[in-house]
Amino acid sequence: MTHADDVTWMERAIELSRKCPPAEGAFSVGAIIVGADGTELANGYSRETDAHVHAEESALAKLQADDPRLADATLYSTLEPCSERKSRPLTCTQLILRSPIRRVVIAWREPSLLVADCVGVETLQGHGTQVIELSSLSGRARAVNEHLLR
Repeated sequence: MTHADDVTWMERAIELSRKCPPAEGAFSVGAIIVGADGTELANGYSRETDAHVHAEESALAKLQADDPRLADATLYSTLEPCSERKSRPLTCTQLILRSPIRRVVIAWREPSLLVADCVGVETLQGHGTQVIELSSLSGRARAVNEHLLR
């Protein structure tokens, strides 16, 4: 994947995040899993299937865990994958690490608004996952969450 491809997919993830039902106390996030050949494998957004589902969780749930395409796939998420969570037994960081995905692209890091110290990026990197932050798109991803950031 080139940087231009990463930007295009992240722009699509930002558009997905706009589908999230608004919620006080929860970010609106979009996620897309893209195969090495540039094919979209799955996507998801926060609260897509229930009030507690996260975007990465939703996208990953649409694929078989042993799908061979995941080994070379990239997961795009508009927000850093969560590293702490009350509503589910596994965080999005843990779900990604349990998958074969080893490349993650985010638009912005989780601010200390809801979680004091999100360490999703550091945890993924510590387990050998490449994490790329497209800070040039962070403003667009944050704008979807203005209701929380005021």
